[in-house]
Amino acid sequence: MADVLVCVKRVVDSSGEVVLTEDGQSVDGRYAGFTVSNHEECAVELAVQVAAATGGSASVVTLGDADAVEQLRTALAVGCTAATHVEADGSRFGPADVAREIAAVVRDHAAAGAGHDLVLLGNDAADSGDFQVGIRLAYELGWPVVNGVATVSVEDGTVLASGDGPDGHETYRVPLPAVVTILEGGVEPRYPTVPGRMKAKKVAIEQRSPSAEPAGPKRVRLLLPPPQPSDVQILGKGADAAPAVVDLLERLGVLAR
Repeated sequence: MADVLVCVKRVVDSSGEVVLTEDGQSVDGRYAGFTVSNHEECAVELAVQVAAATGGSASVVTLGDADAVEQLRTALAVGCTAATHVEADGSRFGPADVAREIAAVVRDHAAAGAGHDLVLLGNDAADSGDFQVGIRLAYELGWPVVNGVATVSVEDGTVLASGDGPDGHETYRVPLPAVVTILEGGVEPRYPTVPGRMKAKKVAIEQRSPSAEPAGPKRVRLLLPPPQPSDVQILGKGADAAPAVVDLLERLGVLAR
């Protein structure tokens, strides 16, 4: 039996144009809406799968303002059974601060008899690009950590974490308890159904305050890369363009010579 805690973060939906706040410290989401990253969607799916396969449980935690409860409810709607909300202004918390707060949740749950064997996180933050929280959390807890894998399973008290590495496909075996960060692509996330959302609304969410004052992100500012220029080539008009179209398809490898 494996009890899994999955960590999510309310982030701006970046499927449209990305706009930064005036101070360059975060992504402006006033006109874009909010979600969780694709990495975290896969982490939630894996948490639910591991819990189901081992007869354990899947819980979800987030640090953020009151609106972040929306992302907790979404995770509850797809199979998590408990949720914890550390209510705070997330912009004031750097990676070390977030790792400390997640570790405090893990320790307090263990002290209350509801400990976690495995903590899953997205590989990196979709808004600020931080890759640090998983590693910092593992150091806080003194647990082994595996980063950037696509799939996770638990067998006989051991985590099997697999993904693509620089030299091909890699599989790591580490003892529980452990921390693992997830990249998208290894599983297909499930999406909430209407009955799932209705059930999620009835779940009582544990509310917590931060365990300490944050040190802050220590970030200078975020930068947006310049837009990539696009080139347009006119191949011709009507039937006269056919030879040029064929040549282009051959260059692209769509047609064989």
